Amino acid sequence: MRARLPLPVYGFFALYAALGGGGALAAEPAPATATPVPATIDSAVVQIFCKVRPPDLFRPWTKPAPSDVSGSGVVIDGKRILTNAHVVAYASEVQVQGSQGGDRITAKVAFFAPGIDLAVLTLEDEAFFRAHRPIARATALPTTKDAVLVYGYPTGGQTLSVTKGIVSRIEFAPYNFPTSGLRVQIDAAINPGNSGGPAVAGDKMVGIAFSRLKNAENIGYIIPNEEIELFLADIADGRYDGKPMLFEDYQTLENPALRTFLKLPAGARGVVVHHGTVDDGDSPLHRWDLITHIASTPISDQGEINLGGDVRVRFPYLVQRLGAKGEVPFSIIRDGRPMNVTIPVRTDRPLLIPTLHGQYPPYFIYGPLVFSVATQDFVNAMLGHAELVQALTALRSPLVTERFAKPSAEHEELVIVASPLFPHPIAKGYGSHAGVVLTAVNGQPIRSLRHLVGVLRDLKDELVVFEFAGRGGEALVFPRKDMVAATEAVLTDNGIREQASAELLAVWKGSGT
Repeated sequence: MRARLPLPVYGFFALYAALGGGGALAAEPAPATATPVPATIDSAVVQIFCKVRPPDLFRPWTKPAPSDVSGSGVVIDGKRILTNAHVVAYASEVQVQGSQGGDRITAKVAFFAPGIDLAVLTLEDEAFFRAHRPIARATALPTTKDAVLVYGYPTGGQTLSVTKGIVSRIEFAPYNFPTSGLRVQIDAAINPGNSGGPAVAGDKMVGIAFSRLKNAENIGYIIPNEEIELFLADIADGRYDGKPMLFEDYQTLENPALRTFLKLPAGARGVVVHHGTVDDGDSPLHRWDLITHIASTPISDQGEINLGGDVRVRFPYLVQRLGAKGEVPFSIIRDGRPMNVTIPVRTDRPLLIPTLHGQYPPYFIYGPLVFSVATQDFVNAMLGHAELVQALTALRSPLVTERFAKPSAEHEELVIVASPLFPHPIAKGYGSHAGVVLTAVNGQPIRSLRHLVGVLRDLKDELVVFEFAGRGGEALVFPRKDMVAATEAVLTDNGIREQASAELLAVWKGSGT
């Protein structure tokens, strides 16, 4: 089935299902054959086994049955194991096994940083570390053409595997929004299961494997030691705060007309501020400012800095090195005048539509309706199909138009209908409504899911009227008193234990606000 525009808002979920949404991904090809591994490195590499239960974004009241996931890890100092965050995300059980076999040992996720895709595990039985010592980590970045070996436990076998390649590229690139960081591209084979395994040059670790480019031959990526050291320094106080970042928008200074428009002196080089800080109106940076230096390091017209040799990266790379105290010095040219400014940096960017980052979405069931909050995870699931992108855009859904907006007092989050309406006579004549954004109940604007629950709890009107954002949708009208009985019937008929997630159930019962 192929939908045609205009598509009713309540048809989103039906189209998602028809297109095969929620299906499992096809298996990746098997890795290269394992080769012998030096014993010292061999003993530091571990296999990680997880029982994972990721959220069901379209059925938030339930969790799928646990599935088995495996990955790799490496022993580091402090009797810890380093791996990727995506290996242990939503894990209800984590176990570790050494490369020489032996029993699987229960592990705990001590620190979890999905933005930069790193996690640290600790073990119940620290005796494991007597025979599994950490390997040395290089203090400098590898250089292009350096030979690297990638160790791990990719699919296709049970024993430790090693693949060989060279460093192809080093760049400062996006990881998981909004986090960016250094990444090293290599041509060694990286396959599912390799994630978290060390990449070694000579006899020292230079990073850990974390990703590969799909539909391409032998293009893999490692998180270099520099990012790992920043992460370990961050968690040294027992808490992960995140990487310092800037949230301005920039454009290059390559066009001659742009230089004329800005009235720049002939020798001026740098990157142009397109928009100031998204979080307030009094940013030290203004539109059309030319940033010439970050600290004392010059910035090119392409917005890059030189790390030495032939390695050039985007200038925000230096923010993570200079911004530990919450600010970074810049040199700029504004209205033809050079000046120095200090820019505050933050470790997070509040979003109206946030990312779950390992959490489960909240939910509230009211009659045949299932309410939840819009997340980047939910939007990504819907936008994986071109037809849905077109429909959401044409209907001006806030899931598209407000995707990267910041929250406000009026709109703390977007409340969505997460699932099709449950079958019940009270919903006669209404469509699915899955994926629509709630705007008001009985004319009262809704600012958050918690606010919605409180409004419904205190409502005294005979009818309850739900209104939704965007074009092409229906308003829903129900007898208020009948919704209570309908809720009980829905929960019973579908074997749902609780009407709401714990924090919202407290609000509904009057013990929360």
